[in-house]
Amino acid sequence: MDVLRIGSRESRLAVIQSELVMERIRALCPELRLELVTMKTTGDKILDRTLDKVGGKGLFVKELDAALLDGRVDLTVHSLKDIPMEVQPGLPVVAFPPREDPRDALVLPEGESIWDRTKPVGCASLRRKLQLEQLYPGVEVRPVRGNVLTRLDKLDRGEYGALVLASAGLKRLGLEHRIARYFEPSELLPAAGQGILAVQVRADADYPFLAGLDDPDARACALAERAFVAALEGGCSSPVAAHAVPEGEVLTLTGMDEEGSRATITGPRTQAEKLGRTLARRMRGEVTWEK
Repeated sequence: MDVLRIGSRESRLAVIQSELVMERIRALCPELRLELVTMKTTGDKILDRTLDKVGGKGLFVKELDAALLDGRVDLTVHSLKDIPMEVQPGLPVVAFPPREDPRDALVLPEGESIWDRTKPVGCASLRRKLQLEQLYPGVEVRPVRGNVLTRLDKLDRGEYGALVLASAGLKRLGLEHRIARYFEPSELLPAAGQGILAVQVRADADYPFLAGLDDPDARACALAERAFVAALEGGCSSPVAAHAVPEGEVLTLTGMDEEGSRATITGPRTQAEKLGRTLARRMRGEVTWEK
């Protein structure tokens, strides 16, 4: 192979995330030439409606999946939370690089230090909306679309009193200074996979060096969180959320169902997916442990 072509959304954050993966590949295979191929996805084009009204977050990967399947690119880099729970057949996720901060963050207009709660708080998910309304009764929560920089521009123009965004994206963009406060998972449970990147390839690809990109902690969290959401049939139109914390050989997973109820399970990290499914079954009142 002379060139490895990496497919990415064309947003600034997506490009930065792809470049992070490319840096790690260069460290593993310095002789390999890398080419970044960017494209605008359907999710990037439709900005006048919320994602649950136009097909969900799968719209952010549709074009990249097609490019991977027809050979225009050799691998793709995504934010894991943008990948549908049902992964496209023939396009396995082969690596989860180290996780960035999974927490949500409150962002205020540039130069402001006090949250003006007479204006709506903007967020892009039902998960955040449900939890924000529980935390701050009476505060209006209004949808906001667009990439991170577009949302910040709307905030700074006065359309919102505050935004709630993923701290991972802000940090990767070099915008950590915009964070007014972090929401601990006990306040706002993150989306499954938040802060985790995912590397996808074609099933017939043979890139053994990609194993060096994989982080065991990120993988365990990704598998547990996604298994929980999948078991509850959660998706873009659902507020279902999950957050896992690895400690040694143990994994603690907290999940939230559509009603906003939470539960926690702890078990061996080697059984990450089983933990996710089991927690979902517990919350539905089914059998405690799978046979």
